[in-house]
Amino acid sequence: KKNIKFSEIDVSNNEALREKMTIMANGARSVPQIFADNIHIGDCDRIYKLDQEKKLDKLLGLE
Repeated sequence: KKNIKFSEIDVSNNEALREKMTIMANGARSVPQIFADNIHIGDCDRIYKLDQEKKLDKLLGLE
């Protein structure tokens, strides 16, 4: 929808990657967790909320 490039990292079968994600996400363990330039944005619900509030584009560097 936003036409941006992204990388998907599957942490489901890699405990080390899941732990790294959890640390970067301030303790959040649910997936997906979204990051932009290594800054934690949040989970899927947070992304939808930010988009509805017209704040997501700025976080993604689209403005």
